[in-house]
Amino acid sequence: MPTPSPAPRPGRLGDPDSTLATDPRSDPRMLAAMAPFRLGERTSPPRISPNDPLEARLAFSRRAESRLESLFDALLAELPPVTGVVHSTRVIPGPHGGELVLSEHRPEEASGPLPGILHVHGGGMVMLSGGNSVYTRWRDELAAAGLVVVGVGFRNAVDETGHHPFPAGLDDVTAAVNWVSAHRAELGISSLVLQGDSGGANLALAACIRAGREGVTGIDGVYASVPYISGLYEWLAQDNPAELPSLTENDGYFMSNALNSILRDLYDPGRSNRHNPLAWPYFATVSDVRGLPPHAISVNELDPCRDEGLAYARTLREAGVDVVERTVAGVCHFGDELFRSALPDVYAQSVAHVRDFALSL
Repeated sequence: MPTPSPAPRPGRLGDPDSTLATDPRSDPRMLAAMAPFRLGERTSPPRISPNDPLEARLAFSRRAESRLESLFDALLAELPPVTGVVHSTRVIPGPHGGELVLSEHRPEEASGPLPGILHVHGGGMVMLSGGNSVYTRWRDELAAAGLVVVGVGFRNAVDETGHHPFPAGLDDVTAAVNWVSAHRAELGISSLVLQGDSGGANLALAACIRAGREGVTGIDGVYASVPYISGLYEWLAQDNPAELPSLTENDGYFMSNALNSILRDLYDPGRSNRHNPLAWPYFATVSDVRGLPPHAISVNELDPCRDEGLAYARTLREAGVDVVERTVAGVCHFGDELFRSALPDVYAQSVAHVRDFALSL
């Protein structure tokens, strides 16, 4: 009997020219939403490299942020606002005498303490804000599902005031965690879950590791969506690590390792923290995470970061931490939150998964 041919390798592992538009795993509704912006094509390398002067890289980051937030606005332009949610803001003490702004989203008809979410926005710890259209929507939808959501305005590594590399953002998120945990009754929350996507997932996971090291017990759970946690993003494709095949398989699918190498070096200049789990939680050991509260790790099939999230879930499991693991099929990095109009069922499932995790604690 002839030996069966091996199954083709997925994505760019099997075809170096593969794109989201040609990959048979891509959800066609996502591709249709991407088409006006040519997002299904392979992402081109940035016009700037990690070796360019710092000021040029800072300017590049600010331009990239502006383009992304314009894309967010365009993708959500036709959606009606979420109803039944009340908004407020407050200012709390931050690190080193600074201040932090918290945005609160809660159900209009809330009665009694509800599960609380401290939401940390994405952007590679370098760019974006929690006040843009996508993240405001996400916080509103979580609140409409019956959660009290508190968003923290932490320092990005790049903003209009300059360069704030690691650990500035983590220090801010840690301060917010401690304040929210200490003011549960005032906020009307019964539990506290740290939730973030991409770079926000990095900061949520790192804040929990730090809390474990310092004996802080105010965190009841962590929900990490599409975690961006390894820092193993290289300018040259041949330098992608073999132990994380999705970095090659899905490179250039909505985002590229070349772009991420620039963001990584802005967050961690000189790679001086390349193996520090507070900067890159992928490198956390079993000892680092033992005794931490329950976690949920949600990854997307067509994401370069997929395998680092799955690896972190394995580390948690080896340490005896309760962990829920989930893979969203057919979508790119952040696609389940970004394409609210095109993939309403996928988006609703992600909201429900966060809600159900919070309610389970």
